[in-house]
Amino acid sequence: MAIYTEEEAKKILEKALSFSKADTCEINLSGTNSGNIRYARNTVTTSGYSSNQSLAVQSSFGKKSGTATIDEFDDASLEKVVRRAEELAQLSPENPEFMEPLGPQEYDEAISFIEATANVSPEYRAEVAASSITPAAAQDVTAAGYFNDAANFSAMINSKGLFAYNKSTNTDFTVTMRTNDGTGSGWVSRDFNDVSKFDAAAASNTAIDKAVLSREAKAIEPGKYTVILEPAAASDLLRNMFRSLDARSADEGRSFMSAADGKNKLGQKIVDERVTIWSDPLHPEVPTSTWNGEGQPLKKTMWLENGVVKNLAYDRYWAAQKGVEPVPFPPNAIMAGGDASLEDLIKGTKKGILVTRLWYIRSVDPQTLLYTGLTRDGTFYIENGQIKYPVKNFRFNESPIIMLNNLETLGKQVRIDGNLIPYMKIRDFTFTSLSDAV
Repeated sequence: MAIYTEEEAKKILEKALSFSKADTCEINLSGTNSGNIRYARNTVTTSGYSSNQSLAVQSSFGKKSGTATIDEFDDASLEKVVRRAEELAQLSPENPEFMEPLGPQEYDEAISFIEATANVSPEYRAEVAASSITPAAAQDVTAAGYFNDAANFSAMINSKGLFAYNKSTNTDFTVTMRTNDGTGSGWVSRDFNDVSKFDAAAASNTAIDKAVLSREAKAIEPGKYTVILEPAAASDLLRNMFRSLDARSADEGRSFMSAADGKNKLGQKIVDERVTIWSDPLHPEVPTSTWNGEGQPLKKTMWLENGVVKNLAYDRYWAAQKGVEPVPFPPNAIMAGGDASLEDLIKGTKKGILVTRLWYIRSVDPQTLLYTGLTRDGTFYIENGQIKYPVKNFRFNESPIIMLNNLETLGKQVRIDGNLIPYMKIRDFTFTSLSDAV
């Protein structure tokens, strides 16, 4: 039993806290029930189920802290782990950036737990695999995929009177389809809190169609092209921009968000005015916990609005140094989109490239957020509103900032990796060379 109720978790945490002799003490309790199935070469290879829980104690004397963990919660074990954390704290050097634990906080009620997801059965997982393997085999395609479902809880308490609790569920699915002649590849990924929103057959068929369509790809000259980025491809670049929404690295001159004279780009317009990005733990499509690891409440926060930087994340220490209120880092990213479907974007493109996803992304210049990487698993040439033929994969050199300043059209939003990212049509996307990899 890894998923404790709020009452059960609080009882364990209060007992552990009662043993503390430190100046301050923070205790976290978490657990997960998780099932999975994996398949390759059109055959199930592994399946399993795990259930685990862990308790972590951080004890502090002044600015000296120590942490110890345990997975047994009887009274003797709880006292032992608290004593161990205190021993380690006494041996530790002082942390000059130590912040005392927060006092009591008020949190919104999270919507991240779905009972049906918590009750996914082994039979359901087998059906997911069958939904990929059976149609793949019928089209001379080989499937390799992974499906995981999980139910989680987390709770924390501290010596200042704070208590927080959250439950969540999630499903993750990814599958790669390869044609048996070795010349075509398709891929798809899906993730949801609510398993009822997941259609394994539809997702698998999308990957199969791309694999079949991408057979015998043609080589075309690298250069600057209009591209349609599917949300998975766009997200691969945008997540690097999201990491730059940190005030400290910006203030210290270490990121794209840095400005002259030790300032940052808060309030500056940095991308196309159609770009608006926010976070919201209560968004029904991408819900998260309503508090973070420090116990700070998480609220809807605007990060970019009409292309302008509206907020940067300030941790508690850096906020105190700058004399501002802390701004927790975003728990998710939601980018405003449009009404256009992928088919609409293709129909409206005279010449361009459709990109399924990117991989092997590496930083070239952190100050401009310039990255290099490769396309993968379905890259296609578009002409006069139609996909004409598959093309060999490209290496690209591109920055999400330049990309969002070359925005032509925003399409519908799609959930990817816990975020909502739209389809995007971008002009002058830079491809620098070809890759023979399928």
